Order: sequence, then C-alpha cells, then structure tokens
Amino acid sequence: MKRLILTGWGGGSDLVRSGLAEIVIPFHFSFEWGPLPQVEKLSAYLAAYTAELGHAEHWSDWVRWPRDAKRRKLSLAEFCELYDEIELWFGATARDQLQLVWLLDYLGSYPALALKLRLRLLNSDLIFGPDYDFVEGERHISVGDVGAEEFEIAQLAWSAYRGPTPEACIDLLHRDLSALLMLRPALLELLAELPSPLTGLGATEIRFLEMLHWYANTNALFHLRSLRGTYVWGEVELGYLLEGLALGPKPAVAGLGEELRIIDLGNLGARHKVYLRSRLSLTEFGKAVLAHQEDFSRYNPIDRWWGGTHLTNDRLWRYGPVLTKP
Repeated sequence: MKRLILTGWGGGSDLVRSGLAEIVIPFHFSFEWGPLPQVEKLSAYLAAYTAELGHAEHWSDWVRWPRDAKRRKLSLAEFCELYDEIELWFGATARDQLQLVWLLDYLGSYPALALKLRLRLLNSDLIFGPDYDFVEGERHISVGDVGAEEFEIAQLAWSAYRGPTPEACIDLLHRDLSALLMLRPALLELLAELPSPLTGLGATEIRFLEMLHWYANTNALFHLRSLRGTYVWGEVELGYLLEGLALGPKPAVAGLGEELRIIDLGNLGARHKVYLRSRLSLTEFGKAVLAHQEDFSRYNPIDRWWGGTHLTNDRLWRYGPVLTKP
C-alpha cells in the first residue's frame, strides 16, 4: 500500500525519518501572524507548478524528493491521487490547527480523495524525540477517517478565521467542534491574544509584563513556555510583541535594545543578538497597565492582524470574557 503523509509546521523531517510513508509533505504557511496570504497565492501554492512561481511558492518545494521527482509539478490533489492512503499528521498548536482547517477546506473539493484520508492528531506539537514510537506514540489522541463532518467544520473554521471581524469565530464556538478535537482549544488560545478590554493587550503581552517581576532576559520570556502559559507564537512573533511593548511612544517595558528600530525585520540573527543582551524591566506605565489602571492602546499605536481582522487603534476588537466591538 502506497502511503503519503501531509503534515504541519515542524513535522516534516521527523516523519521522513519514521519511514511510515513514501513521501512526507510539510506545510509552512503561518496563518496566525500578519496579514493572511492572498487567495491567489494560496491557490497557486496548491495548483500545478508554473515557471512564474518563485522559490518556496509551491507545495513541492518543501518535499525531500527521491531521485525520481517527475511528479513534483502536479497539483497537490493530482499528486495525492497516486496514493492508496493519505495520513494527515497535525499537532494541537494554533499554527497546526489553522493549517489543518485550511488543508481540509482544499481537500474537501475532491470527494475521491476523502475516501483515502486518515487524520492523526497529537496532543502537543510535532517535535519528536529520536526514540519516539510513531506507531503507538503516547502523544496520539486520535486516529480516524475524515468524513463530511470534519470537512464541514474545517470549511466553517477557515471561512470564519478569514473574516474581517472575529465575530464568526465566536459564533463557531457555539457549535459542536468535536469532529476536530483540538480546534476549540486552539481557537480559544487565538482569541485570548486579542486585546483585553481592560489593558488593550493580549494574553502573551500580559504574561510578559507579569514575568518581568522575576526575569530580566528574553530567553525566559521566549522559551519558558509552560511558565508563560501561552503557546500561539514562535520566537520571531514573540520578539515583535516585545518590541511593541518596549519601543512605542509610552513603553511598558524598559531595557530592550534601541537598535532594533533600525535593524531589518528579516535580519533575524542580528535581532536575536540584541534580544540576548537586553536586560528588561517594567516601566511605571507598565506596572499601571498590569494593575488595570491604564490601557496600553490609549498611548501606543496598534497595527497588526488577527486572521482576516486588521486591528488598529480605531478598529480594536477586544476579547475577554466576551467579544467587544470597536
């Protein structure tokens, strides 16, 4: 039986090592930070290869190919048709769950493929140790077929997340989402990152301020994930959030290197060095925000994306415990 694995962020190399499938296709789009990729770009990524595409703009660019790679120019759906069984390996992170609903939204348009799909969910991320048992791993929480209910929930979730406001995602929480077991907690984690009605900051930004009572370096803020208790963002995005707290007109955090203002956002190595040598502390304003005495957004610019929602000072959707319109 010819088996194909489609997987999320971080799972590619380890699943290749597992030997469970002839080919492993990882997906590297990140939907939780910044404006969503244009529909045309996503369609081209999944369609048959054309010469107009640049590096890493086609699904086949991320695959570790055997010598015979003649089929790599096919659309993803056409490539999948060549296999008897297609396993979807996705973790519990918001990043993985967004990739999963996007992929199921696409695959739902190909009924013949649906009969081959098997969904394998894990209760953590897709980082595996060298001795991990890929067949009977203790982190597996679900292995099952993909049917009409899974496709319906995925299509609703992907449409809701792309909406111009978070309202459709709130409505989605009133539905039974158990067909995709890890989707509800992922949506709740994402919603918690919307600005709070009391502080104008999301869950991770507030945890940064709280952790600065005990820690003064970015390593603790970025990498003590279980202590921080928020899991949506990777290190790059965490850096952006910290810069927003420290480099605005009225900072809540002091001590972050000022040179970050002029270092190109793509120069991750140089930015990382500045993070490492910075020694952080709360400003008096930061203490007031943390005490719910000040609203960060009243004094500092807000300009970021939450799915299809553009958050600005004039259009600041807030969440907790209910969604508040601007």
